[in-house]
This record gives sequence, C-alpha cells and structure tokens, in this order.
Amino acid sequence: MGIGERIRELREQQRLSQGDIEERTGLLRCYISRVENGHTVPSLETLERFAGALDVPLYRLFCRNNEEPPQNGTASHLTIERLSQQEGAAGEEARFLLKLRELQEHLSPTDRNVILALAKKMAVRTVNPED
Repeated sequence: MGIGERIRELREQQRLSQGDIEERTGLLRCYISRVENGHTVPSLETLERFAGALDVPLYRLFCRNNEEPPQNGTASHLTIERLSQQEGAAGEEARFLLKLRELQEHLSPTDRNVILALAKKMAVRTVNPED
C-alpha cells in the first residue's frame, strides 16, 4: 500500500472528505486527490500536515492499523547526547555537533548563514575533488 492509499484509508476511517482535509491543511483538494491516487509524492512537511489534519502521529501514515513503528535500537533513535558517549566515528561526529550547537547560540543569523554556506562549499569539494 502506498502512502497516498494510506492517507485515503485514514481519511475515510474518520469519515472526512477531501474538502475537510483541504480546510485543515490549506492544501488544494486537487493536490490531495493527486497524493491519494499516487500521482505525486508529498514532502515530509506535507506529510506532517496530513498527519495533523488526520490527528494521528506521523508514523501512522506508514504503518497499518495500530502497529507501532519498528524499534530496532539504531542510532536514529538515540539522542545526540547519548550518541556522543559512544566510541568510534558516530560518537566523534555527535561530539562535534554538540560543540557546534553550543557555539551557534552565540552567532548572529548572518554569521550562521556564512558558516552554513562555507560548510556546503566544502562538502561539495569533498564529493567532487576536481572542482
């Protein structure tokens, strides 16, 4: 079952029309129809709007019935603080991000944008060393 079909299923379970979802999300009814029929793939932000309109947690758009999302203990379920206590590359990256988070609080929005632009350029250079 695709995400659009799941959204339609949840909407119909609550006896809501596409018009009701349009009012709750601000999305056009024709767009809602395109999502439900699998003609377009919504962004994560749009999925959050659907979940809010349907009054369900986001994971319910991906799980059938009342299934809980899989909990496999991967790093994505750990906080950055807990990750920083681990050894190896993941812990090292988490410690770096914690330091960056601490320092960014003291930067102006302009300085943050400069640092972000610089990081993007450096990342592109690393991926494409010929540039």
